Formats: sequence, structure tokens, C-alpha cells
Amino acid sequence: MQTKTPKDSIVTMTEIVLPNDTNTLNNLRGGKILHWMDIASAISAGKHSNAVVVTASVDNVSFENPIKLGDVVTITAKVTRVFNTSMETHIEVWAENLPTQTRYKCNEAYYTFVALDSNGKPKKATALIPETEEDKRHYDGAMQRRELRLVLAGRMKAHETNELKNFFDK
Repeated sequence: MQTKTPKDSIVTMTEIVLPNDTNTLNNLRGGKILHWMDIASAISAGKHSNAVVVTASVDNVSFENPIKLGDVVTITAKVTRVFNTSMETHIEVWAENLPTQTRYKCNEAYYTFVALDSNGKPKKATALIPETEEDKRHYDGAMQRRELRLVLAGRMKAHETNELKNFFDK
């Protein structure tokens, strides 16, 4: 059975915020950053699974800091856990004002993708082996996040969960 590690799926994408990417306050539009995050995380999931992937869900995305016109945006994505045909990716977004050398975190999120075979049907995704402490922390929390996504989507009842139920019982 083939396995990979999170570092095998790391993707770093860099963009510059141009005028057509901004709103009337000269901040990067939320939809644009979500678009870039989806691209980076899809590439990460595709690298991991060696397959075409489709976005299955996007977890809560909180916008911590606005990204200004002219700032450079760096998006890093990697696979954190694999289930059957789906895999979770973690994405971090940082921005930098080059003239002032100010770097700041903008947001982070978890996206879930499904690997597809050549007929467009879900296929088993490559297993993931976490290596670092950070990898293990993301991996260990992934089942709770998955159960929460399924409950919120109406695909699982709260009382049917295992990890999530244990979390609230503590």
C-alpha cells in the first residue's frame, strides 16, 4: 500500500494584490482569497492523491487581517489527513508589505477534497503518515473536524459521532 507524508503535499503559492483584486477600501476581496486558497489546497490534494480532485467542503474561514493593495500574499497548503476517498488540507495565508517588510497572518482554514478516477468517480486516496508534532496535531484533530462537517451538512446525527461526542463529554 502506497503512503505519503504531509511534506509530500506542501504547496506554496504567491500572489500580489493588484487593483482589480480589491474592493472599494483597497483590500483584497474575500472571494478572491477564497479562490486562491481553493487552488493551492486543490493542488496539494492532487499532489497527494495523484488524481484530479474536487472540493467537498470548506471549513470556517475567519479573516483575521485585511490584505492591502500591493501586498504579497503567500498561501501554504498541505494534506493533514486522509479518510477513504476524501482528504483534508490545512491552509495558512500570510501577507507582506514589501516596502515596510511587515509580514502578518491573514487567515487559515481546512478544505476537504475527494480524489476522482479517470471516469470522474471517487477513488481511494493515498494513505497519509504524519511525521512532525504539528502533522500529528492536525491529523489527530481531523476526525473531530470531519464529524462536525458531516453533522453540519446533515449527513450524520450528533449522537452518531465518536470523536466529536467525546470532545463535548470532557
